[in-house]
Amino acid sequence: MNYLEKILHWRLIVTYLIVVLGLTIIITATLGPAHISPLVVLKMLASRLPLVDRLVTPSWSVAEDTIIFQIRLPRIILGVFVGAALGVAGATMQGLFKNPMADPYIIGISSGAALGATFAIAFGLNLLGIHTIPLMAFIFAVGAIFLVYNIASVGGKLPVGTLLLAGIAVSLFLSAITSFMMYISGEKLHGIVFWLMGGLWARSWDHVWMAVPWICLGSAIIYIFARDLNVMLLGEEPAQHLGIEVEILKKIMMVSASLIAAAAVAVSGIIGFVGLIIPHIMRILVGPDHRILLPGSALVGGIFLVWADTLARTIIAPTELPVGIITALFGGPFFIYLLRKRKRSMF
Repeated sequence: MNYLEKILHWRLIVTYLIVVLGLTIIITATLGPAHISPLVVLKMLASRLPLVDRLVTPSWSVAEDTIIFQIRLPRIILGVFVGAALGVAGATMQGLFKNPMADPYIIGISSGAALGATFAIAFGLNLLGIHTIPLMAFIFAVGAIFLVYNIASVGGKLPVGTLLLAGIAVSLFLSAITSFMMYISGEKLHGIVFWLMGGLWARSWDHVWMAVPWICLGSAIIYIFARDLNVMLLGEEPAQHLGIEVEILKKIMMVSASLIAAAAVAVSGIIGFVGLIIPHIMRILVGPDHRILLPGSALVGGIFLVWADTLARTIIAPTELPVGIITALFGGPFFIYLLRKRKRSMF
């Protein structure tokens, strides 16, 4: 396959995934206690588009409009961006560590976010209303990132092995503090546990606008360096000989991936395994080239998380499951499969 054929093939894959994502948004918006037909949902969405809105005659109630645009759609759109963020961050971390079992939380992001959210819930902080818990989670997650970075940095260099060990150590330390705060939180323990399980319930457009700029900015920066990530797969020394500033690249990739993962965790809680299984599946389907792996992981991550969240809110309706449980049910067996496959390849 020559270069032009490869580009065409990639464009077809991305176009197909965009169509699937669009269908996913429309179909999942119809599902719930109040069923609304896909045709009505499509008309409602078209009525909000410039130029097209004049061609649509409203045939839905005010209640249906509220259900779609104020309850379901913000949750679905947030699920798309959170899933995309975790997919991109996972693919980046796996490329950076050259390990298919790396995920976005490997350097303490989840532990930092968990501590921030626990702190806000346990002490009843409500300075910014619904923004308080996500903001605290984001601040603590970013703080954990830079703590790990400062511990792992040696003479201006960032050894990947040291970074991994520093991430594990910081994660364990922050998790211990979180556990202590949960122990003394009393009646607020339920809220903390619910957040830690991960979920998209009661999310509004405010949460979407809070996370999307960070996710888009970080993902764009990572994609700009997709070719350099490909070269890094050869090893640090060959990449250095080919003109790649390896240490600078590692710092940019780590900070960008960490920021988009932190933004996702801040508004959704800790949703595990998406950043692990989606990049690995896409690597099997489209290969290791990050120019297609990154957008593919973003789109499939969004599709997967929206369907997982839909299952979480409908499987035992009217009660909702945390979406983190659903993703773990899928991700756990897949992670075991990766371990077994890796074990067989060693012998």
